[in-house]
Amino acid sequence: MATTTETDAMRRAVALSARAVGATAPNPVVGCVILDAAGRPAGEGWHRRAGGPHAEIHALDAAGAAARGGTAVVTLEPCNHTGRTGPCAQALVAAGISRVVYAVADPSPAASGGAATLRAAGVDVEGGLLAAEAEAVNTAWLTSVRRGRPYVLWKYAATLDGRIAAADGSSRWITSEESRADVHRLRAQADAVVVGSGTLLADDPHLAVRGTDGAVQPLRVVVDTRARIRPTARVLDGAAPTLVAVAKDADTAHLDSQDLVRLPYAPGPAGGPRGLDVTALLAELHARGIRSVLLEGGPTLAGAFVAAGAVDTVVGYLAPALLGSGPGALGPAGISTLAQALRLDVTDVARLGPDLRITAVPTAAQEK
Repeated sequence: MATTTETDAMRRAVALSARAVGATAPNPVVGCVILDAAGRPAGEGWHRRAGGPHAEIHALDAAGAAARGGTAVVTLEPCNHTGRTGPCAQALVAAGISRVVYAVADPSPAASGGAATLRAAGVDVEGGLLAAEAEAVNTAWLTSVRRGRPYVLWKYAATLDGRIAAADGSSRWITSEESRADVHRLRAQADAVVVGSGTLLADDPHLAVRGTDGAVQPLRVVVDTRARIRPTARVLDGAAPTLVAVAKDADTAHLDSQDLVRLPYAPGPAGGPRGLDVTALLAELHARGIRSVLLEGGPTLAGAFVAAGAVDTVVGYLAPALLGSGPGALGPAGISTLAQALRLDVTDVARLGPDLRITAVPTAAQEK
């Protein structure tokens, strides 16, 4: 059973892992604390970027000889494979670690099995310490492994009556500066930011992160079925990488130097307007190493993601204002009766300036 010292060390490891959210794709965020043989902190570290040393290696380097006979406290089961770096389970054995305490078991087929390797080498291993806290920080990567697609957070800003713009189309700014600054925090934590062509043509958003020191710019993704994007669009300015997703038959002559992906149409009635297949889009992003997506598209694209069962978290910024008419936050989502409603569990409510930020996730029954 974990000691109080190990529990405190795990809390520190969880905090360390959070420092790299948005910077490690396609790898997880991981924190590690090394305790010496007497139970005193001897070294710590976190995984900072893909291809760089893992958290355990940083912590072992910091601990040096004090690691021998000590305990490694890690937020994720130490990896058991050789990729761009070596297996952390073997590194812990080589350093003379006698006990490993981890929070969450590694669900990835390629890297799992570290606990078994450690036990086979005579190391005492305990899993599950503060698992919920560690999983919350690493939810994007864990979701991507378990579901085989990127984790998707849908963000929208609306009035209290659910309008994202007025009847004349004006929408800047519904929410406050505080809410808009918080959106940049979400962007900094995401591997990709996705918008649709409607939002792009109406607002010409830039989608890069501002105001966050050291942020890794996310991939800007434009879902543009008919390739209506203009070469002068701000998302094509080179400030961050941009991918334009178009239909297989779209005319893209004006985008000859742009990174493009051609996707199939979404299933739907023949003859009707159709967008791109959300599942195919997410599969393409996953193949590119994207593990977390911030969906900032308008109601049509949001509806398509909801219809595809591809929204893992909803963050709504609600301004204390009423419009009475204008587009709503969510477009057609394959829901025709109240019984089909996507029910959510509210996990957080916060005040940002005059606004409310509500965070919610699909109920457990609907995630199955």
